[in-house]
Amino acid sequence: MTKKLFAVVLLSLTLAACEPSSTENNSNANSNATPNTQSASTPAPVSPSPEPSAALKPQVKAGDKVKVTINGAAAPATVISVDEKAGKVTVKIQGQKEEKTVAIADVIKE
Repeated sequence: MTKKLFAVVLLSLTLAACEPSSTENNSNANSNATPNTQSASTPAPVSPSPEPSAALKPQVKAGDKVKVTINGAAAPATVISVDEKAGKVTVKIQGQKEEKTVAIADVIKE
């Protein structure tokens, strides 16, 4: 009898440990759930496309001296052009002949 009880307790603890979240979160998620009241004929509202925030974009313009992160190292470069819509900056890295297009996040303004 003791072995069976021990096995049941061990099994329940194992199952509880494998759950993705605690029961406290599950009860809150279930109580906050609302039924879908939209009918099939009415389309869901379309939210505007997310725009990158201005705080994340370095304010660079053509001719600015910047550092560009390439392969984990910062290299000095000069901005040739900025495409904010695409989130890209074209730079000319010092010591290289060709221009390179990188993400705005990889540019550090000096």
